[in-house]
Amino acid sequence: MKVLDLQCGQHHVFEGWFGSEDDFQSQRTRGLVSCPMCGDAQVTKKLSAPRLNLSTVRGEREAHGTAPSPAVESASAPMPTTPPALPTPQDVASIEPAQLQAAFLTMVRHMVRNTQDVGHKFPEEARKMHYGEAEQRNIRGHATPEETEALIEEGIAVMPLPLPDVFKEPWQ
Repeated sequence: MKVLDLQCGQHHVFEGWFGSEDDFQSQRTRGLVSCPMCGDAQVTKKLSAPRLNLSTVRGEREAHGTAPSPAVESASAPMPTTPPALPTPQDVASIEPAQLQAAFLTMVRHMVRNTQDVGHKFPEEARKMHYGEAEQRNIRGHATPEETEALIEEGIAVMPLPLPDVFKEPWQ
């Protein structure tokens, strides 16, 4: 399996997994490779470092008695009791574009996984839940700017989040 660093014409960077270089070129030529952020099919391969299997190296270190102490590798550390502080505007401004893109994709994946798509019935479903006529659940869907404004004026908490159509398709 080859893991390639790819970039679309809009400069979004993402990863693709292919059986071989020929497999990547074949899929790209047929228009089967597209950016997960914007759907752009103008995809190029970026230079990338080889991926190393560090679990083999860790196993060799343990066999020779040079493994890190258990405290370093422990995943059972207690969870913090308070949520982490929000970043300052200066912190956000210094984040690399690839990190912002990764955070955005993580957030969108979480939202899509944990909401029900009600499509164009969004304003109607949001009102039913708000007024106790329907079960409370996490929903997403479509609303015009006017519908969104009316929901907000009624005291219904909604958040416009425009997403490209590519996010509505199955993800690898």
